[in-house]
Amino acid sequence: MKARVIAFYLPQFHPIPENDKYWGKGFTEWTNVAKAKPLFRGHYQPRIPADLGFYDLRMPEVREAQAQLAREAGVEGFCYWHYWLGNGRKLLERPFEEVLASGKPDFPFCLAWANHNWTTKTWQNGGREEMIAEQLYPGDEDHINHFNYVLPAFRDHRYIQVDGKPLFLILEPYYFKDLTHFIELWRQLAVQNGLKGIHFVGMGNSTSTIKKLEDGSIGRVLPNLKSSSDLYKEILSWGFDGYNSWGKSRAEMLSLGKYRRLIRRGIQEKFPFLPAYHLNYPKVMKKEYYFAPEDRWENIYPTLFPQWDRSPRVAKFDGVYVNSTPQHFLHHIEDALEVVADKKPEHRILFLRSWNEWGEGNYVEPDLKYGHGYLDALKSTLF
Repeated sequence: MKARVIAFYLPQFHPIPENDKYWGKGFTEWTNVAKAKPLFRGHYQPRIPADLGFYDLRMPEVREAQAQLAREAGVEGFCYWHYWLGNGRKLLERPFEEVLASGKPDFPFCLAWANHNWTTKTWQNGGREEMIAEQLYPGDEDHINHFNYVLPAFRDHRYIQVDGKPLFLILEPYYFKDLTHFIELWRQLAVQNGLKGIHFVGMGNSTSTIKKLEDGSIGRVLPNLKSSSDLYKEILSWGFDGYNSWGKSRAEMLSLGKYRRLIRRGIQEKFPFLPAYHLNYPKVMKKEYYFAPEDRWENIYPTLFPQWDRSPRVAKFDGVYVNSTPQHFLHHIEDALEVVADKKPEHRILFLRSWNEWGEGNYVEPDLKYGHGYLDALKSTLF
């Protein structure tokens, strides 16, 4: 295999009480996916799943079928989004807990902690924001309980490792004030429980408009499009072993112009009656745009990005990628393989964003338009 492709996996496709309360009985990710409408001529909406249909992740047969599709395409494993809100509160935990308890599918996995607030903003298209579940960091007792909850997963033979250590990602490093202490504590707990440690990976853009200040607050900065070195070094200094870089913002700024892109997004939020704006996938995804020079570093793990259309979730508040086709995705994979080619095989990691984010038009599962096209692009380049 030319690279270790690990696909982010959304467990939102089953009802939970929190979603029932705010969005109506039986709400899942499919609710808005199915009722999406085109926003302009030629806009590919709604997106309808093919082989797996509008599945329910409480069904083990669905999880087995997903694993088989991923395995055949060359995906090493799934990275399940993991929601621990603090004080033992979890969300969307059922699919992964059943995978862990049953031993099926026998397909590798790891966890990415989606440590952010749950609010109504995701689905309300810019309307009034209500807190569904707040992300809290109560302290060491909760950190220990959290570790003990994931320890059986770390010990599972399917759990993905890097350098002999279980791989664990953290989505929001900037807003986690005692992050470094948390990482040190979990490393100690891992060794005490017979593990070699934990391979911690932070997540974020390859360029940023925010910076953590000395007092732990967040300040605004101008994005650096020439180099990601300072950004990567800062985040790694917080205790991470690696960083999962995402080039979407960088590529859009270089393609559209830094200030034009920032202004365009701001205008769209302020004047929602304006037409939706779209971006040309092959133009934005040029290798020199999407990948930062520092993505070649040994401990930087870039992101594969097949397509993007969040209109089912946020209507016109984000740019829609057009001309996102399996053939263009294939060229993008080839670019990514060249970026990681000189790394040790263990670190030749590419995170795929995503396996099944249908509400963001960010998936590789089969649909009615392209069939297995995105999976075939992975298979033809990785083997």
